[in-house]
Amino acid sequence: MKQAQIFNHKYRIVWPLFFIFSFSFSFAADLSNEANHYPTKPIRLILPFPAGGGTDNLARIMAPKLHKLLGQPVIIDNRPGASGNIATEAVAKANPDGYTVLMGYNSALTFNPLIFQSLSFDIQKDLKPVSLLATAKYFLVVNSSVPAKSVKELIALAKEKPGELNYSSAGNGGTLHLAAELFKFRSGTEITHIPYKGGGPATLGVLTGEVQMTFGSVTSVMPHIKTGKIRAIAATSLTRSSVLPDVPTLNESGLSGFNVTSWYGLLVPKNTPEMIVTKLEKAVHEVMESSEVKESMAKQGLDVTLSTPAEFDEIIKAETIMWRELNKKLKITAN
Repeated sequence: MKQAQIFNHKYRIVWPLFFIFSFSFSFAADLSNEANHYPTKPIRLILPFPAGGGTDNLARIMAPKLHKLLGQPVIIDNRPGASGNIATEAVAKANPDGYTVLMGYNSALTFNPLIFQSLSFDIQKDLKPVSLLATAKYFLVVNSSVPAKSVKELIALAKEKPGELNYSSAGNGGTLHLAAELFKFRSGTEITHIPYKGGGPATLGVLTGEVQMTFGSVTSVMPHIKTGKIRAIAATSLTRSSVLPDVPTLNESGLSGFNVTSWYGLLVPKNTPEMIVTKLEKAVHEVMESSEVKESMAKQGLDVTLSTPAEFDEIIKAETIMWRELNKKLKITAN
């Protein structure tokens, strides 16, 4: 009788454990099976910008080609607002099954976490990089009436008249605002920031002479460079732009290592299976490497720039460190 009681007691412990392990094994097998057959339903691509902008154009060029390659529709879901935090949060908190994907951009992923004090997500803990997609070079431009024709001359002019030169930006905390502040920091100059509501108005401010300079995208400044109304002083990237090859970079103009570009890339929720991440990475690379897509990107002022998930992760971390160091001086905050 005693032996029978001991036997029953043992099995009262073992049976629940058996069911737990069986369920865990079954759940893991289901995940693996789902990853093997991924995708089996439409993929939602969440964008932090409204329809009609450059990022939206990039997504709409890419989505139908991914559909053809993966066999499932890629639905574009525009969720603008809160400097990109609304879209980022939606993906950070989504089911990690590969069906909710974020097209992230650098200031939202590397600068927002430094200035927004109450984010409900963590970029490193809640998101997993898939691949970098594209980068955009920018130019430091001045109104044609400004006498400076080089970075050296512009710095000298700014030091001669501290606080008298103004620069425009598309708004506080954006990439071009940060580029200008980094320029001031690295060059030791005092130039006054005049924020505008968008890149177009910021460029217009230089054209009309309301401000003397700005950092602008290829598409926003190129038409006015051609008319001679504004003058390109330098590119913000490490390498010269193919569209303005005679314009030197800030890196080669005395500000060694200066490198500010906008970049866009795909991310998924952190616990998305590696098999799914790899499938997405390979599909995106195949689509973006086509000559047709590269040509379309070039018209948007974008360079196709691909990476592995690990490389993309390192880019995010390195840029976060760079902006953190700068923001110790700027002390920019947002609610």
